[in-house]
Amino acid sequence: MKTSLKMKNKLLTKSEMQVMNILWEMQQDATISDILERYPEPRPVYTTVATFLRILHQKGFVSYKRNGMGKQYVYSPIISKATYRRQVMEEVKDTCFDGSAKSLIDFFVKEEQLSAQEVEELLAMINDLEQHE
Repeated sequence: MKTSLKMKNKLLTKSEMQVMNILWEMQQDATISDILERYPEPRPVYTTVATFLRILHQKGFVSYKRNGMGKQYVYSPIISKATYRRQVMEEVKDTCFDGSAKSLIDFFVKEEQLSAQEVEELLAMINDLEQHE
């Protein structure tokens, strides 16, 4: 059974994604202060990040626990960045391209105006996949 965003119906906002990217980059449990240290300027206030983390927990993207005997919480991602990307792209493919990977790729080839070299690289990836099947 595949776990998909369709099942959870949870996409991240730009601000939520920024918090998740920091957590994914850290690859360890993090306090709100740890997260704030990694934000670019201008940094949000502590309570704003706390709100994003609460929302991310409600959406099922992060877990938290108390930091030892202290009052601080430490947060960690429940879902990997690769899994989230895969789920988002599956959702885009299903909702915007009628489930067709070919239509999705066609869109990017035309809209992104890929160079001849980029198209060759895509073809090489496809050929490599076919050889491994």
